[in-house]
Amino acid sequence: MSADLPWSPAEFEARLRAKESGYHIHHPFNKRLNSGALQPFQVRGWVANRFYYQQAIPMKDAAVMANCEDRATRRRWIERMLDHDGHLDHEGQYSEKTAGGIETWTRLGMAVGLSREDLWSHRHVQPGVRFAVDAYVNFARRAPWREGVISSLTEMFAPKIHADRLAGWPSMYPWIAAEGLAYFRSRIPLAQRDVEHGLEVAIAFGDTRAKQERALEILQFKLDVLWSLLDAVERAYPDDLPEERRP
Repeated sequence: MSADLPWSPAEFEARLRAKESGYHIHHPFNKRLNSGALQPFQVRGWVANRFYYQQAIPMKDAAVMANCEDRATRRRWIERMLDHDGHLDHEGQYSEKTAGGIETWTRLGMAVGLSREDLWSHRHVQPGVRFAVDAYVNFARRAPWREGVISSLTEMFAPKIHADRLAGWPSMYPWIAAEGLAYFRSRIPLAQRDVEHGLEVAIAFGDTRAKQERALEILQFKLDVLWSLLDAVERAYPDDLPEERRP
């Protein structure tokens, strides 16, 4: 009988957080990226492919909101879209502070030697990346909104990966302009805010053992999306990639 009882909120949260072992911070490609072992073309390939994920985030968030009947949740959740799409300041302009994560990632792309057209055309996006990201957006469109929220809980693990890049990249990749790292700096406090909300929803959702186990399955799905993205990038940009195929 006890095997069917829900875990306590603390144990449930601990089990969600334990999923960190499958986060893409542990992927071999990311380990090489964050140890300074990649060539410039490999960094550019990663930035260009990850951009496909970045520009899909507000579409995923819009899908979660479209499925959500709770007004209070929508009021909080819409901030996530604005974080990425940006918003107008009090003068009706997009400023440095309001440009949003997609714009700051675009600036990262330019800092590593890509053009806006390289990023926005998706010319470098690998099929495996496209498949994984599209699967994530489609999940958010079709799933109940609480499940969509739970899929975003990989944010629990994001501050560490951003902090590692901020700490290591300036010395390991000095050819990347410092202003290009603004995305990673901005995401640390925003991720912490988003995790607080996401855990509230997850813990309220997990009022039975079956629903708690479903939440763990959803989080694993999202971890698999991120891992698959790096699998595709790693395969596309080996160390000996011919010059003419390098971004």
